[in-house]
Amino acid sequence: MKTDGAVQSAPFGGRRQSLMEDARRERAGGSGAPGPCGGPPCGDGGLGSETKDDRVVLNLVVALSHEKSSGFFKTGKIFETFEAKLLHIESRPARKVKNSMLVDLEFFIRCEVHGSDLDVFINSLRRVVDDVRTFPEERVPWFPRKMKDLDRCQLLITKFDPDVDKDHPGFSDPEYRKRRAFLSELAFSYKQGEPLPTVEYTAEEVSTWREVYSTLRSIYPGMACRQFLDALQQLERECGYGEDRIPQLQEVSAFLKEKTGFQLRPAAGLLSARDFLASLAFRVFQCTQYIRHASTPMHSPEPDCCHELLGHVPMLADKEFAEFSQEIGLASLGVSDEDIEKLSTLYWFTLEFGLCKQNGALKAYGAGLLSSYGELVYALSNEPECRPFEPEETCVQPYQDQTYQPVYFVSESFEDAKVKIRKFSAKINRPFSVRYDPFTCAVEVLDQPDKIQNTLRQMKEDLRILHSALEKLA
Repeated sequence: MKTDGAVQSAPFGGRRQSLMEDARRERAGGSGAPGPCGGPPCGDGGLGSETKDDRVVLNLVVALSHEKSSGFFKTGKIFETFEAKLLHIESRPARKVKNSMLVDLEFFIRCEVHGSDLDVFINSLRRVVDDVRTFPEERVPWFPRKMKDLDRCQLLITKFDPDVDKDHPGFSDPEYRKRRAFLSELAFSYKQGEPLPTVEYTAEEVSTWREVYSTLRSIYPGMACRQFLDALQQLERECGYGEDRIPQLQEVSAFLKEKTGFQLRPAAGLLSARDFLASLAFRVFQCTQYIRHASTPMHSPEPDCCHELLGHVPMLADKEFAEFSQEIGLASLGVSDEDIEKLSTLYWFTLEFGLCKQNGALKAYGAGLLSSYGELVYALSNEPECRPFEPEETCVQPYQDQTYQPVYFVSESFEDAKVKIRKFSAKINRPFSVRYDPFTCAVEVLDQPDKIQNTLRQMKEDLRILHSALEKLA
């Protein structure tokens, strides 16, 4: 987010920390995150991952020829001798020839064995089968699987918090800090599925909102994209958007859910990149309820309700943009910190500072632009450089945290951006794929054949329905 004064002639400092830096801070502190099933972290790059009591989890592929078919039964005795715990087993026809001998079957075995017995255990298996290959456990950071898991996605970046940042406009205002603490506690105590908390805003807070709203609303028609303008008009009609009232999350969330399936949940402040992006995977946008300090109504060093209700919410009411946002969120689940950095940068140059083409002219769709008078005017001037949005280039583009961006990326359309994000995400190194189930509002990890086959069956049924509809039209 970046907001600044309408009459300021030059950019100023004190910007919020970027999502990319958030990701780096998270990595520097060490995540210690559990594995994808909520258990201990997966492996450390060795043969297997250690668990308690000096036991190691191993992934093995055991190859057997017809001549050594009895080896399968002998492996059972080896497992018994070494007190190895069998966690998973499946077979498949062999994919290769071993030492000029046709290997008939391969078995994938996931097991747990004492770390001190590891070498002897593997050597014993090699005596009775044709081949044994080991694979290290993939280290996968924890990520939410169900919407209620978002209650755990509340890691805050506090660099620009008014309690710790001496340059924050509210640092020397004890009443403002007290108010912020109250609103933050509302967000921390919220549990997914509960009614969103209602805030009784003060006259001073409404006055701040009024100045921001009226100033930005005056320049939107010529600078904001068509989807933003259409949604803002609907929000004004249906959710009480206007100069004299700060909208409540509950009514705005209900509006979004009807339009695109997105919903809001309260956030206590600036979230870590991983937690924020993970929420998007569930079509959940974490939204603050506090407002910037009254002394600087056109600037806030951190996200606030002006930035989110004005910058983000109207765009999330557009179906294509909502799908584009969710794609970035799904791509972030379980990936490395390095990939979180890249996805955070993509988010920065699209959902925060993105431009698009409409009727031959550049328009803004990024929330950081749509909530910032100064940068919105600057971005659509002839001064900055504009490049076509290509994820591979965009994800490594350096950007400014203390001033306006020297480079902006232009999307041909939200559909085009979504397709490019999907192609980019497919190249991310992750030992599984994920799929969002809109019926259960849960993320399914596609890491086993039966899960994939079940998904294919559902897709075939959807295709059958579409085919039937086309036949009726014909």
